[in-house]
Formats: sequence, structure tokens, C-alpha cells
Amino acid sequence: ETGEKKKRGRIVVACAGTTDLPVAEEAAITLEAAGCEVERVYDVGVAGLHRIIRALPKLRHEDVDCVMVCAGMDGALPSVVAGLVSVPVVAVPTSVGYGASFGGVSAMLTMLNSCAPGVGVVNIDNGFGGAALAFKCMRRG
Repeated sequence: ETGEKKKRGRIVVACAGTTDLPVAEEAAITLEAAGCEVERVYDVGVAGLHRIIRALPKLRHEDVDCVMVCAGMDGALPSVVAGLVSVPVVAVPTSVGYGASFGGVSAMLTMLNSCAPGVGVVNIDNGFGGAALAFKCMRRG
């Protein structure tokens, strides 16, 4: 044994915009503390779909067990991602946004109404809860 702990699983943590970073980082750090390998894919929101398309090789990698998506504003990114991957998607609405975002309620309602199968939603700004759900979604070897 080399003394290095074997990673438990691989989870991609994605966020739509840079204002979602605090929630995404809370989740990523929680998952790393639990022994998971975390791949960060940041600033890939639906305002520029080419960015999430460029990230598809990371999202669809065979070692990925779950994808967590943090998004505010309209909260559309988890549905887009869920339509592109075959693993569970954990959606974390964030309280950022302007106009009629209602402190994350708008994003949360969009995520709850996702037409893409395999999306689980946690409460607004709940990066820790999202990490716990993603951890429980991992395939067990």
C-alpha cells in the first residue's frame, strides 16, 4: 500500500455562472472530504450552450457516477445536462439572479419541473445537501 487512499467515485460539479461558485465549491469540497474524485466544470450556463457542449467529454466520461449542477436565474442548466448524460443529475438552485428570480425560487421551480429524467433537486444554496445526494447516487463497486 502506498498510503494513498483510493477515491470512492467520480462526480462532476458544474455551475452555470461565476456567481454560483460559492455553492458549487461547498459541494466540491464536501465531496473531496468524503473521498470522492471531483471534476469541476464552471461557467457553462445556458446563455452560451457551446460551453456545456465543449464539456461533454468530461460529463460523459465512463468513470463519472453523478453530475451535480448549480444554477440560479432560470435554473435551466440541470435539465440540459440531464438530457445529455446517462447518470443521475443533482440540481442545486442558487439564490443569485435578478429580475423575477425570487431568491432562487424561480430556479428551484424550473428544476423541479424538469422534463429530463433522472434529476434530483435539493433546496436553494444547499451545496452540502447536494453533495450528500450525489454521494449516495454513486455506483457501488
